[in-house]
Amino acid sequence: MTTDNVITDSLTTTNMTIATEQNAHLNNSHSNNQNKLMLTVDKLSIVTNTGLTLVDNLSYALRQGQTLAIVGESGSGKSIASLALLGLLPDSLTVSGEVKLAGLTVLPIANANANVSVSAKARNAALRSIRGQRIGMVFQEPMTALNPLHTVAKQIAESLRLVGVPKKQWQSQTIDLLNDVNITNPTDKLNRYPHELSGGQRQRVMIAMALAQQPDILIADEPTTALDVTLQREILALLDDLKRQHNMAMVLISHDLNLVRRYSDEVIVMRQGQTIEQGQTAAVFNEPKAEYTRSLIQQDFGQALNFSNDDKIQQSTVLQVSNLQVQFPIEKSLFGGTKRWFDAVKNVDMTLQKGWALGIVGESGSGKTTIALALSQLLSNQARVGGEIMVNGQDISVLSKGELRQFRSQIQMVFQDPFASINPRMTVMQIIEEGLLVQGVDKAARQQAVMDSLTTVHLPAEFAHRYPHELSGGQRQRVALARALIMQPSLLILDEPTSALDSTTQVTVVSLLREIQEKLQISYVFISHDLKVVRALCQQIMVLKDGICIESGRTEDVFNSPQHPYAQQLLQASMI
Repeated sequence: MTTDNVITDSLTTTNMTIATEQNAHLNNSHSNNQNKLMLTVDKLSIVTNTGLTLVDNLSYALRQGQTLAIVGESGSGKSIASLALLGLLPDSLTVSGEVKLAGLTVLPIANANANVSVSAKARNAALRSIRGQRIGMVFQEPMTALNPLHTVAKQIAESLRLVGVPKKQWQSQTIDLLNDVNITNPTDKLNRYPHELSGGQRQRVMIAMALAQQPDILIADEPTTALDVTLQREILALLDDLKRQHNMAMVLISHDLNLVRRYSDEVIVMRQGQTIEQGQTAAVFNEPKAEYTRSLIQQDFGQALNFSNDDKIQQSTVLQVSNLQVQFPIEKSLFGGTKRWFDAVKNVDMTLQKGWALGIVGESGSGKTTIALALSQLLSNQARVGGEIMVNGQDISVLSKGELRQFRSQIQMVFQDPFASINPRMTVMQIIEEGLLVQGVDKAARQQAVMDSLTTVHLPAEFAHRYPHELSGGQRQRVALARALIMQPSLLILDEPTSALDSTTQVTVVSLLREIQEKLQISYVFISHDLKVVRALCQQIMVLKDGICIESGRTEDVFNSPQHPYAQQLLQASMI
């Protein structure tokens, strides 16, 4: 069976079939567990130079063909515990413990701070021979992990060169690797740069680079965080398939418990560096012993605010979009004009009342973010935008630059990655007040508005003097939200605001957004690939595919009885 067939089956299967697949996976894992021991981690600890313990005595064994999942909220230590195996942590951290790799007595993970006898030079040389060739790694965000200045071919060739593959074989082996990870038309992708690929394609290139050195163990660090629900299962099914084909073992780091439950054999639950629970995946999920594990498994996002159709009639219309079209140039003519255009969004209509939330869902490349950028007038000059966008009765496409600058306070946007969207050199106070500064508001009024905004997003007043790196992911997203709210907008566009957050923080942020929606009567356009979050926050939903709205309506109506086959497929995938 091809991977594509596996993916299609996973989207259309019933819950009974899913249970059968999981039992088969577990039965297969019992035979895998008889295979040789690939990795043993004994009492791995990581401590900062101030004495704060980030990982405390983590121990596990990993066998060939097995997938071990490590789950936990942000700051639990799951990622740095894996980076320690490759010696990729800064020297300011003290790493101790014993790690054994098959065929190697002891991996020298302990650094100079741990008072070890091995010299730094010898330790680094030993770890370099392990990285990629014995332990490969797929990072969380491929757009930042891939080099934006190099083509796909060059980046994969670098991995092949490191294992001694002759130069004349680089192209053929690169094409084979891209075929292995199910990239269509691999020859066409060789000379493309990362920004010319979709999110799913970039993640597949990362996996191909990791496989190029034929590692025994693959560490997948949140490999599906930034992907939509169909691509998430596609990538995990692919990794599971490749693990069996190449007789590897895998460490899967994730906060998505549905994926962990389906694709792992054993699971470790971490919190603040401590191992809270550990064991066979089925046993931990069916009978969790720790209260914290139970809270993770039974995440409750709550219910969206309930508005009747009468409420809709009484409320004023904040957003009215008619026949929205967005095109991007894909081929230039000889004299610099555009020869061919790509239709990213085609004839989309939407209406949003005051205080209501509209969820826009769809797979990567469906046009969700393009719509968000069009609504906020943030598309490049090269894009061709047609149709009418009315915000509070004003057609924003006819505003001059000066008029638009003044009008922007009514439309604010919160981006996906809070760390990338806020200036790391500014304090929280400077970040939040920036919009008011542009509008010429005096200092005393600005500072009071910042404090009010911090209160609204439930952050302490003393956070005003902190920098972004001193905050957690959830706290940074609250700062980004406060920066938008300080402008007192009537329309807030939220582009994947929870996708980079762990499940516990997601619940908190969704609850906060619902509270703000009710208290301030702000309208949301909420873009997400997490359908549970959309259902918990939005009164209306729009399903996009290839830039076309294929279904829309009241959220509960669409979830309970989707009409379009693609909407049925997408919603079923979210329930798995």
